[in-house]
Amino acid sequence: MAVAEAIEVNSVRLTSPDKVLYPEQGITKRALADYYLAVADHILPHVAKRPISLVRCPTGRQKKCFFQRHAGSGVPEQLREIAVAGHEDAGAYLYITNRQGLIALVQMGVLEIHPWGSRIDRPDRPDRVIFDLDPGEGLGFADVVKAAHEVRAALERHGLTAFIKTTGGKGLHVVIPLQRRHEWPEVKAFARGVAEAMSKAAPERYLPRISKAERKGRIFIDYLRNDPTSTAVAPYSTRSRLNAPVSTPLTWDEVTPDLDPGRFTLATIPTRLKKRGDPWAEIGKRAQRLPSL
Repeated sequence: MAVAEAIEVNSVRLTSPDKVLYPEQGITKRALADYYLAVADHILPHVAKRPISLVRCPTGRQKKCFFQRHAGSGVPEQLREIAVAGHEDAGAYLYITNRQGLIALVQMGVLEIHPWGSRIDRPDRPDRVIFDLDPGEGLGFADVVKAAHEVRAALERHGLTAFIKTTGGKGLHVVIPLQRRHEWPEVKAFARGVAEAMSKAAPERYLPRISKAERKGRIFIDYLRNDPTSTAVAPYSTRSRLNAPVSTPLTWDEVTPDLDPGRFTLATIPTRLKKRGDPWAEIGKRAQRLPSL
């Protein structure tokens, strides 16, 4: 059978469409492009017109992968660049604007999209707070679920509504949509305050520091994502891991002790969206102002 050398997907040239990127499932470059077209309306609000960092695996997830924030050789024309004030020495950052940009990322062998928590018109003003719940050795996913509900309750005591998603790994992300009136240091300080207060109340369960030596049996409430270049994986982005998992928005009633994040993959998300809709469809309309701690 002849191997396709190149095809056009949504007006973007996709070379080697039959190249296998996830060997265990036989998922090809073409299949990845089809996935992103299927979820485009749901992922674009979270990645378009934001600086992005990329995990590229041009020869597949099991081979050499690398992290890319800036333009280099071989970047498709559908990707754009922006110089960010205060980060000029690092070089221009990449961003996309539309479906063609998503397919261009597939052409680059991108298996993970990590957007900034701010947009290109005001990169100094984040529009979300992220708490990354990362379990230490000896903990199961049910422990992460319990932590997520406790973070939610802590935020509700401050009058804040939180959203939740899987990470495509062993953790969960609790996210607050923000009005763009706070600068990064204020947002990070708020997140640190919440993490430290929870750790102080239950030091045997929570840790606000990255120290691996202290992590066993505790959950690291990672507030460090609330920084311009310390990005978190996007909702509906695939991960460069076994089974092609997807970072998936959830409703809070799905976040139960028997929740299996392994169910959310490139193969299952398009059908899930058709059947259940997008749990984060309204997140852009729920922007809030941070209270003082």
